[in-house]
Amino acid sequence: ALVEINLFSGLFMLVFLAVGIIVVLTSMDFVRTDKNQGEYYALILLAIAGMTLVASAADLFVIFVGLEIAGISSFALSGFRKHEKRSAEAATKYFIIGGFSSALTLFAISLFYGIAGTTNISAMGAAMDASFISFEGSESFALLATVLVLAGFGFKVAIVPFHMWAPDVYEGAPTPISGLLAAASKKMGFAAFFKVFLIGLIVTKSDWDIAIAILAIITMTVGNLIAVSQTNIKRMLAYSSVAQAGYILIALPVGTQYAVAGALFHILTHAFMKSGAFMVVAGMASCAIGEKLDDFKGLGKRSPFLAISMTLFLFSLAGIPPLAGFASKFVLFSSAVYGSSDPGPSWLIWLAVAAVLNSALSLYYYARVIKYMYMEKGSEEKVKVPRFTTIAIAISLVMTIVLGVYFDAVMDLCLRAAEAFTNLPIGF
Repeated sequence: ALVEINLFSGLFMLVFLAVGIIVVLTSMDFVRTDKNQGEYYALILLAIAGMTLVASAADLFVIFVGLEIAGISSFALSGFRKHEKRSAEAATKYFIIGGFSSALTLFAISLFYGIAGTTNISAMGAAMDASFISFEGSESFALLATVLVLAGFGFKVAIVPFHMWAPDVYEGAPTPISGLLAAASKKMGFAAFFKVFLIGLIVTKSDWDIAIAILAIITMTVGNLIAVSQTNIKRMLAYSSVAQAGYILIALPVGTQYAVAGALFHILTHAFMKSGAFMVVAGMASCAIGEKLDDFKGLGKRSPFLAISMTLFLFSLAGIPPLAGFASKFVLFSSAVYGSSDPGPSWLIWLAVAAVLNSALSLYYYARVIKYMYMEKGSEEKVKVPRFTTIAIAISLVMTIVLGVYFDAVMDLCLRAAEAFTNLPIGF
């Protein structure tokens, strides 16, 4: 089979469609005066179609095709306002780096096919295991292919050291598209990561688990440290997304159903938190307000709705209870603690320690934005948020609260999705 529809793929599709609705609603205000709006919305739909194809893929080539459909659409969307220098620059950088990552991914797929004789993800693991026994040197080619696919997917999800494109693209792209890239496109990359590494390459887990654990710690740390110094909100949110990718990456070295469920939970919550934060910035841009930190001064008085919404999104991203971000981080981080007990490797506990420390660090730069909104004096002119943008932000806000309050029901859904996805150990 080339595609497989189950609860795992369905959960990713839900994320993509929900973010797509939020982005389209905001765009109805954001691009209302732009030309070529028909092409703009068609490209959004095409990007989401590519993402859903990756989520349901059961074959490496289907994953590649889905990544390319979503990627090419995203390149065009990033440069939609081509008359703006930074939008054109964002599209150019995204296109060049995206093409490079696609080449690495395709080369990796060709190596996997040469070793295993198949591109079916489920059959690949057993076929590679047999190849290691039959053909001397195939393990070296498998290691090379693993490094290449890690780099290729690493560009898609913006993990360190493949993250340098993200801040420039998120800043230069139209703000609703920045939200689409951070909240949906990045999740597509993780769908590919989980399928290839936790199904296709599970037989070689001992070869890559430590490397990915180190990458996870470096990614969350670098993302948070650089975010501290940012004065542009979109760049700050971009580096925050880099750090969040490091958190989600924890699920791979832990490699249990509980870890996958935690990653799915965080993917779900992060989609609403991050898209909501970007839509707040888009709402301000629709009112001719900038995206610098200074532009948020006094927002609490100028637009209580935007200020309260942004506060809750940022608190949730930092992992403050009882919001959704706390619940999903708790499950994801605790999976590393459970995984470090026998028979798992004891070093997994350091993933949890690093994640908790980084979450504490992130609270600093999130709190700084909140301080500017409520404690700094700025313009006293009232901000009237456009209607459709208000609806989009409200949807994200409600889901950010509901996913935290109804933690048990959501976690049960994620556990069942993880069980449908793989036969990994339960892990708790």
